[in-house]
Amino acid sequence: HIAIDGHLSKTGKPRKTAIDRRTLRHAGYAVSQRCRKRIEEVFGWIKGSAGLAKVKLRGRDRVDAAFNLALAA
Repeated sequence: HIAIDGHLSKTGKPRKTAIDRRTLRHAGYAVSQRCRKRIEEVFGWIKGSAGLAKVKLRGRDRVDAAFNLALAA
């Protein structure tokens, strides 16, 4: 699902997205947005606190290991 950007632009107008009201009226959309928020919080923590915003490792195996270590913490 597309997240709705409810912030105001520099001109004071609310930002718009390409999502229509048909999608918004279903209960599944609200459930999806709550799940998405929880998932994004984890990735935000990993990037900020665990220091994986800019990985200094090379190779998929090493990056996977660092990612798993960050998740375990």
